[in-house]
Amino acid sequence: MKKEIPLKKLTQKEAFKIASSYQFDTECISLGPWTSYSLLNDPKHMCFVLARYKFCAKMFQGKKDILEVGCGDGFGIPLVAQDAHYCLGIDVDDRLMVGNSQRLKKIKNIEFKKVDICQAPVNRKFDGVFSIDVIEHLDPELEKPFMENSCRCLKDDGICIIGTPNKTADKYATERSRIQHINQKDHKDLKALLEKYFVNGFIFSMNDEVVHTGYYPMAHYLFAVGVGLKKR
Repeated sequence: MKKEIPLKKLTQKEAFKIASSYQFDTECISLGPWTSYSLLNDPKHMCFVLARYKFCAKMFQGKKDILEVGCGDGFGIPLVAQDAHYCLGIDVDDRLMVGNSQRLKKIKNIEFKKVDICQAPVNRKFDGVFSIDVIEHLDPELEKPFMENSCRCLKDDGICIIGTPNKTADKYATERSRIQHINQKDHKDLKALLEKYFVNGFIFSMNDEVVHTGYYPMAHYLFAVGVGLKKR
């Protein structure tokens, strides 16, 4: 039973004890390898990443089952899971899936599985499928099976979200990012890709934590939202 907070005016110490005791009683968890690196080397980047997941969480509000393709170390999926019935995060690295399952085991509506979406879809239909910072890492010839199998995981009225750095911002990227980003997109590329698979493809710009519909070439990051699966 929830403990009643006394109505009398509290002292500073009493207020702090009531407000913080449950937090100190919470088991601390570690960060995953990618997020740990960000915290130690580029902590601002963690804010950008969480803002991307918050956008997806807002777009999926009211949806029941959500699939994240390429979930990495699971840093952002709890934001999406907060309003979902069930979230599945998939990736191709065993180490990440084992680590995520152990580290986030207390969040009961999240599950992690090793799946290569470029080889086969997940044997389940979802209300929403999303990937953040994945498509730019793919060999170009894998883009087609990546999209086709992601779409096979969607219900007919499902929503697909793809987030990726904007090709026009490449000159501002780190050398490490340039090496890894072998399949970059600008807003025209991304819209054309979505419209192969969806009746509607909406493009959003993002700079730092701000999502908008401004001048696309000046955006550091892009989101494509696909709605209405085309019959194939």
